[in-house]
Amino acid sequence: MIKLTIFEFFIRGIPEAFLFVFATYTFSKTPINIRRFLLSGIIMAAIGFFTRYLPIHYGVHTILNLFAFVILFYNVNKIDLMKCIRSVAIAMFLQSFCELINIVIIQFLFKQDMDYILSIPKLKTLYGAPSMIIFGIVVISYYIIIKKRS
Repeated sequence: MIKLTIFEFFIRGIPEAFLFVFATYTFSKTPINIRRFLLSGIIMAAIGFFTRYLPIHYGVHTILNLFAFVILFYNVNKIDLMKCIRSVAIAMFLQSFCELINIVIIQFLFKQDMDYILSIPKLKTLYGAPSMIIFGIVVISYYIIIKKRS
């Protein structure tokens, strides 16, 4: 189990869920429906929270989330299935890549102990924020580029 505290859920989980929903809309080039956007963000945050409490190996929750998010975006946001699969995969890859960059910087540039950081929820949230910011910058930049083209 990869437990997530309530603090982490509200400070990192919910904003990251809404950013992920925005990324999926952006990568699928689907116009944003605010009602569906809000509903998807809340449901996605809850799915992410509860899958971490399942008694499964590390990484399996990511695969479960992938399938759950595709189903969520297809059913709630009415995004075409192929666009949905592609957009969720791109968003997950990009998010993972941003986290990798963040971990490399923390571990090798700042010489911090990741095991220690990950054991304290407030530190984990603080040190994890740059990856979410990088992810947000990339997604928002892509959104602006798409809007300028159309």
